[in-house]
Amino acid sequence: MSRHMANATFDHQPPADPLAEGAPRPGARAALALLLGINLFNYVDRYVLAAVEPLIRDHFKVTQAQMGWLATAFLVSYMVFSPLFGWLGDRFSRWALVAVGVILWSIASGATGLATGFAILLLTRCFVGVGEAAYGPVAPTILSDFYPVSRRGRILSWLYLAIPVGSALGYVVGGGLASASHSWRVPFYAVVIPGVLLGAWALFMREPRQATANHSGPTPAHSHNRLADYVSLLHNRSYVLDTLGMTAMTFAIGGMSFWIPAYVYEYRYHRTIDLGQVTLIFGAITVVAGFAATLLGGWAGDRLRGKLPGSYFLVSAGGLLAGFPMLLALLYTPFPYDWGFVFLTVFCVFFNTGPSNAILANVTAPNVRATAFAINILIIHALGDAISPPAIGWISDKWNMNVAFMFVGLMLLVGGVLWLWGAKYLAGDTRRAVEAERAAEAVPTSPAVPAPSAATIP
Repeated sequence: MSRHMANATFDHQPPADPLAEGAPRPGARAALALLLGINLFNYVDRYVLAAVEPLIRDHFKVTQAQMGWLATAFLVSYMVFSPLFGWLGDRFSRWALVAVGVILWSIASGATGLATGFAILLLTRCFVGVGEAAYGPVAPTILSDFYPVSRRGRILSWLYLAIPVGSALGYVVGGGLASASHSWRVPFYAVVIPGVLLGAWALFMREPRQATANHSGPTPAHSHNRLADYVSLLHNRSYVLDTLGMTAMTFAIGGMSFWIPAYVYEYRYHRTIDLGQVTLIFGAITVVAGFAATLLGGWAGDRLRGKLPGSYFLVSAGGLLAGFPMLLALLYTPFPYDWGFVFLTVFCVFFNTGPSNAILANVTAPNVRATAFAINILIIHALGDAISPPAIGWISDKWNMNVAFMFVGLMLLVGGVLWLWGAKYLAGDTRRAVEAERAAEAVPTSPAVPAPSAATIP
């Protein structure tokens, strides 16, 4: 991307918005660039496992259902530890948490390649989940403090652009390195050094101005009604419905992303072609379709915001509802022609990425935002992709993969309906959150001097 295009993307100011005035805070682009890079390697690591799944299954001589538990082991630790790190993120340096998490998961990824037994493999994936839990809940809140409400759909789309691109690179790197080295272990070593370097970079980043105020000492905005602030999330209809819709979407996309390479390799081509070729094609489709859908969905949500108060919900719902017939066509169109419907399905399920996360940021008060993202992570993974890979593996073992993917398609419909339901509540919930954000910014900070931390290094 050219310098001019990057500046246009990150610096262009939208028309005045009564709910969200102001320019991005200083350091916003550097923070976005670093978090995008970290998120990229995050998803590379996740989907290296999916790319080499058949090779690991053959090596350890386990079933598809057992292999599904590798994804679940990672997700269980990720979702269980996310609330803890979200709570810490509301109180301490978020950049320090990011650094610790990224370095931990990078080392754990390398350890995955050293596993000598299936139990050890499960353990290393748990440590990867703990590392990601330190990063996942706080990263979007950092960007939310840097950028105004009217920009968050597009900005979070850039952050979550790492999902399709990183996932695709995971398939390509995993399948390619495994084929070239004739070993499933080598791909896991590839993310260690880049991850450690990115984690070290995070130690030298400063908190945005609002977060510095929030963490420099107790203020009235943070010392009163803390429990009530957290309980209020349960009464925030936009937050609840968005989380439920994301849960259905996460169940679907988690299952599809884990099993589609194996589905194509075994059920459609019957292992007659190289696994690396399958992961390369699927990776290329994920990059192009996911890249376009993520950016277009974020742009559409922000663009329609002035005309449709529930635009973020409506854009998200439209993607999932359109994805259902695409998935049906994927299951019943002969390969290689079916690759076109793989593309359309991937496009539809990624279309909601920016808008659905923008909803979370826009309807939650800044003093509980990291915890709100952490609770969201816990719920969407506990009821979503933590159970979908083994569930699909079990259904496939008992019947076949087409039946398993049919169940996945139903979850797309459920998610779309929940998001349509949430559209009428979004404007009011956003207004209340913005008022709380402005009130927090207006409160003078405590004169207490914070303890030195890595995040205060110039």
